[in-house]
Amino acid sequence: MIDRYLPADMAEIWSEENKFRTWLRVEIEVCEVLLEKGWIPEEAMENIRKKAGFSVQRIREIEAVTQHDLIAFTTSVAESVGLDSRYIHWGLTSTDVIDTAQALQLRDANQKIRNALDELMDETARRAQEHRKTIMMGRTHGVHAEVTTFGLKLAVWYEELRRNRERMRRAAEVMRVGKISGAVGTYAHLDPDVEARVCQRLGLEAARASTQTLQRDRHAEYLSVLAIIGSSLEKFATEIRHLQRTEVREVEEPFSAGQKGSSAMPHKRNPVKCEQICGLARLLRGYAATALENNALWHERDISHSSAERVILPDATSVLCYMLRSMTRIVRGLVVYPERMLKNLELTRGLAYSGQLLLDLTRKGVLREEAYSWVQRCAMRVWDEDKEFLRVLREDPDIARVLTEEEIRSVVNPELQLRNVDAVFRKVFNQV
Repeated sequence: MIDRYLPADMAEIWSEENKFRTWLRVEIEVCEVLLEKGWIPEEAMENIRKKAGFSVQRIREIEAVTQHDLIAFTTSVAESVGLDSRYIHWGLTSTDVIDTAQALQLRDANQKIRNALDELMDETARRAQEHRKTIMMGRTHGVHAEVTTFGLKLAVWYEELRRNRERMRRAAEVMRVGKISGAVGTYAHLDPDVEARVCQRLGLEAARASTQTLQRDRHAEYLSVLAIIGSSLEKFATEIRHLQRTEVREVEEPFSAGQKGSSAMPHKRNPVKCEQICGLARLLRGYAATALENNALWHERDISHSSAERVILPDATSVLCYMLRSMTRIVRGLVVYPERMLKNLELTRGLAYSGQLLLDLTRKGVLREEAYSWVQRCAMRVWDEDKEFLRVLREDPDIARVLTEEEIRSVVNPELQLRNVDAVFRKVFNQV
């Protein structure tokens, strides 16, 4: 991931130095288990603990010749340890180390993502409560529908984030798996007990069955979850972008002091962070597609997945973490214009209450189909003649015959349509 979208803490997790450090941790944990089983002398293990190290530069030099990064790594470690290095990587294949170490890096990255997700949920909940009663126009097909509240919109986002948090928990668990099963998964040189003990020491689950690799359906599921979370963030960002349009201007993403919106137009305050999130969500979907392609490997293993995963795993985790933190800042600083929301509510001159009128007529005994035609007839006059809905209703002989003046006026009542918003909040936020 380019530096622009790379959080510093994620950069550390996926750095080359940390990758090799994690490889070494796996190698040494295997040695510790072999010591417990009496396969490595205590003196040799003590020497390994003291001297085992590596040089990133030296690894690069060796790999330039060997064209194999794991061999370059073990050679560098062997140079630091000496004769006792013969016990390092004993009975292992490259992917035993690489896949198991990758699980550790992903575990660290996933914790960052989950923390960022929790922070976004907290901010979304806070703003939802703040605007629980902030009335605004609800829209379907981009057209005014019925009234809602901005807080309810945010409560819906919060509930989606809750589902994403559970998806992330499950996906992280799917990836919290290691394997030490050898070249084709038969434990030809180390028995399953070694794998179980090593994984336990590392805080991982041991794969029940593997080939030379962990099976990549895990990675496909994991990247798909990251893409789903990204699509939720894109949805929230798209909503803010629509509501920030000049013609609407009901909310606005934060615009900091000194920020510039356009090189040509000094007046511009553009939803650039929301647009950025929408663009980055496309990357996540692309990474998920690549992960699905990676599932089909030849026989017990090829390395067609390897080159792709060197990109998609660091990039996907890093960019999602960036997106979550960006959206948290947006929600925290979101500028809301309640007066504009009320002004926009008046644009359709009361048409938002046509559904309520339809129900009121049916309660009076009018057939639904007939009542619908009456109300639609009046609504079309509002659109075409730019008149107030209540005035047109009073002028309509069929409606005036069924409803009194007071009953017609009572239709335009947002509180009636919003009377169950508190019930939704109780369900979402478990409030009495």
